[in-house]
Amino acid sequence: MKTNLFLMMAFGCFAFALPSVLFAGEAAKKLTVGDAAPLVAGRDQNGKTWKLARLVGKKIVLLYFYPKDDTAGCTKEACGFRDRMDELKKDNVEVIGVSFDTADNHQMFISKHKLNFRLLADTDGKVADAYGARVAGREIARRVSFLIGLDGKIAHITDNPSADAHLNEMKDAVAKLKGKGKA
Repeated sequence: MKTNLFLMMAFGCFAFALPSVLFAGEAAKKLTVGDAAPLVAGRDQNGKTWKLARLVGKKIVLLYFYPKDDTAGCTKEACGFRDRMDELKKDNVEVIGVSFDTADNHQMFISKHKLNFRLLADTDGKVADAYGARVAGREIARRVSFLIGLDGKIAHITDNPSADAHLNEMKDAVAKLKGKGKA
């Protein structure tokens, strides 16, 4: 009897959890180049609200997701964007980093590496989920970058674990976007 009760409880939990998994998968539609960028909002390292909708038509946005503050690859990527900020600003690009880290962690990361752009504290994963950037079943984002044009559409996606790939591809994508006059 105990075994049957245990099995019934286990199957009951499975039946309850299964629709949630399916719903989450459906909500996290894979975005592609040309799609309208989800108009997300979040709080930055200082607790200030940032909204993508405020930038559409005004700035090109390089929205990049990364796993964790102050780890080797994430630091390399963040410092690479920091070092290219003058060039990015000339091209009317605003860089926004997003991870599941807290605002306090972001403040320390920014201070330690003298970062010159905002980091969103996506502790609930809503921004990551809107872009399909969450690592399945975990409270962490994978390394993926989205270049969003003035028209609010995704112009380029880099989905690669290599920080160098993101730095190089986004540089080329910004140049291409500017060259097409769609910036």
